[in-house]
Amino acid sequence: MLAEKLKNREATVAVIGLGYVGLPLAVRMAGVGVRTVGIDVQQARVDRINQGISDIGDVPSEVMAPLVASGMLRAYSEFSSLKSADAVVICVPTPLSKTRDPDNSYIVRATESIGANMKAGQLFVLESTTYPGFTREVMVPMLEKASGLKAGTDFNVAFSPERIDPGNEKYGVKNTTKIVGGLTPACSAAVHALYSTFIDHVKTVSSPDCAEMVKLLENTFRAVNIGLVNEVALMSNKLGLNVFEIIDAAATKPFGFMPFYPGPGLGGHCIPIDPLYLSWKLRTMNYQARFIELADTINTAMPAHVVTRTQDALNERSKALKGSKILVLGVAYKRDIDDFRESPAITVLDLLEKKGALVQYYDPHVPSFREDGHLRSSIADLSQLPSYDAVLVITDHTAFDYNDIVARSQLVVDTRNATKNVKASRAHVYGL
Repeated sequence: MLAEKLKNREATVAVIGLGYVGLPLAVRMAGVGVRTVGIDVQQARVDRINQGISDIGDVPSEVMAPLVASGMLRAYSEFSSLKSADAVVICVPTPLSKTRDPDNSYIVRATESIGANMKAGQLFVLESTTYPGFTREVMVPMLEKASGLKAGTDFNVAFSPERIDPGNEKYGVKNTTKIVGGLTPACSAAVHALYSTFIDHVKTVSSPDCAEMVKLLENTFRAVNIGLVNEVALMSNKLGLNVFEIIDAAATKPFGFMPFYPGPGLGGHCIPIDPLYLSWKLRTMNYQARFIELADTINTAMPAHVVTRTQDALNERSKALKGSKILVLGVAYKRDIDDFRESPAITVLDLLEKKGALVQYYDPHVPSFREDGHLRSSIADLSQLPSYDAVLVITDHTAFDYNDIVARSQLVVDTRNATKNVKASRAHVYGL
């Protein structure tokens, strides 16, 4: 029994995908005495982990290194190590294609590799976000066909949505409630036993489909509400009002209101992507997810609004955007992290360049990044700040000295309300 082996710390758990989701999970399991095998197709990442070096901000190397040294955590690039595992957790990316349709190819390839190395009695848990029904309709038949075994009888299958929030110092793997949904009651019992070993609270739902929908609801809730306040920001701009002042005032109501804040667009591995998995699934059933698609339309238009706002601000100073020297502050998708996946800053950079601006960026958390084959590097410091025609605050890192930025810049476009506490002259500061 898996539960007994976990209790006695005799079980081995494999985690496929050692990125922002998989590595924190693997380190947490190994930290409570569960022997953990990590698998990643990037050999360089595997080598760094086995040297005790973490590339993930939420996983300090000084925490991971002792687990590697003790043998509780080991990384591999080959899937043959799955044969020694009692449970396998899949944490691979699920991006969108260029046509903004779900790309489940990473899960499919991982499942193919699992099928070639699985054995009876194992538990397989998918954490990668996908549409309701994927685990049951796609993953289970693939595993059954590859192994000749029967899911729910010969091996267990479940879905458990990841809830990793990079940079969150309050909630991590241990104290964030885990949702689990098994294919059968026995599958649910097995997955509950697994996560209860290293997570404080585990809630079981009726099926993998339900668990898949939970994840999509969580992030659709955020995407739709951010879409709402982004549109309020656009309306407030036309009315000559400060949207951040309006939201902060509304947030004083102790019931019936939850504050969300506008910005230059959505970023990260969840909110810009996950709701579209749901709308795509519903389109196959001849149903239009109108709230999701409207929110996506508004949110994806925000980078263009930032560029227009910058252009208008420059025009007021008799300058054209074309040929202007622009500095973008922050390319990470949110403050104080190094994750730039789906960051709106990347779109802003591209749009500015297409309009002829001379663009650079500064981000102490992201010294360089590659997007669509193009390598960009951060400037070294802000010593030349006064030489830029406009400075755009896209990511509100706490390391930025906003008093200094406002004082030394010719023009500031603040998309995050980061300069709200600056007391010096603000005549050259433009909001969202």
